[in-house]
Amino acid sequence: MRTAKAAIFEGAMKPFSIEEFPVVPPRAGEVGLTLLSSGVCGTDVHIHNGKLDSGAPALIGHEFVGRVDAVGEGVDGLSVGDNVIADIALTCGHCLLCEEGDDANCLHLHCTNDGNPEEAPHFIGGYAEYLYHPAGNCILLPKKLDPCMASVFACAGPTSLHALRLGKQAGLDLSEVGVAVVQGLGPVGMFAVMALAKAGVKHVLAISTGRNPDRDARALSFGAEEVLSLKNGFEAVMQRVMELTDGRGADLVYEASGVPEAFNQGVDLLRNRGWYLVPGQYSASGTIAFSPEKITFKALRILGSSQYSICDVEDYVAFLVKHPELHEKIAALATRFTVAETNEAIAAAKAGTAIKIVLVPEK
Repeated sequence: MRTAKAAIFEGAMKPFSIEEFPVVPPRAGEVGLTLLSSGVCGTDVHIHNGKLDSGAPALIGHEFVGRVDAVGEGVDGLSVGDNVIADIALTCGHCLLCEEGDDANCLHLHCTNDGNPEEAPHFIGGYAEYLYHPAGNCILLPKKLDPCMASVFACAGPTSLHALRLGKQAGLDLSEVGVAVVQGLGPVGMFAVMALAKAGVKHVLAISTGRNPDRDARALSFGAEEVLSLKNGFEAVMQRVMELTDGRGADLVYEASGVPEAFNQGVDLLRNRGWYLVPGQYSASGTIAFSPEKITFKALRILGSSQYSICDVEDYVAFLVKHPELHEKIAALATRFTVAETNEAIAAAKAGTAIKIVLVPEK
């Protein structure tokens, strides 16, 4: 019988167990996907660190790019051999948020990787060599897109675009943004730099810790005009932003670091009536002291953004199709591990030495 490997989350700070399960035909409405590339997300690190709730055992991972291996009964629009991105969000379609067009914040949201992977059909999450997935949650990848390249920002890209889409719905016009500052150069921040630069924002600045010169250099290659390092303190960063804006502050700040203290810094960097998009604070990483009168006196427009919708994944794929000049640079961000090497992959993600870690099939 054919089998495939899965890396099972056993609890916070515990090693993943590597297990093999049988591959069987998919159920009605589902497809069976063979692994092409599956990303390790920052939220996975938060889960393993105990900063995001997750039961155990679990098959975590939500950035699976796979090839359709088998098609269940009643599936239309997908065929064996198609490459797809698997979206794990299952929305109700009838709550207030779904009816308003923001199903990323569905009041009854749950995920395809909920459940116990020790029970059949086992392959329900991204840290595996196989995946059973609802056909309606599969986004087709054109054959001209390399699957591993597409997996690099399979979550970060839609996350970044969703925040910008919410901003647009609230009145944000990127054509009126002269200076944008991106806090953090993980995958979400790196893609935000790209998206803002390609949207025509004249001056895109990025803030980094300064500990990874290669990461900073890649941000510049993706469109950042300048990378401002925090290694000399925030005051130096603040001074530079004010120099570049004639003392006004940035029109837009995009929080992608996930560091609680970054929120205070972002507020300080903004001009009066500036926009603050905050998709990065996605874990219980601590609290900060904050002076809320800054929001009032500066009349700030602050917008949180969590998760993303299928349409954001489709927009991400369209972005990749539109910008082939970025493909080689994006692909170069990936550091590859096999599913059997998941513990090493998580350790590397925690060390922060790689910009993006992906799980790929064994050779």
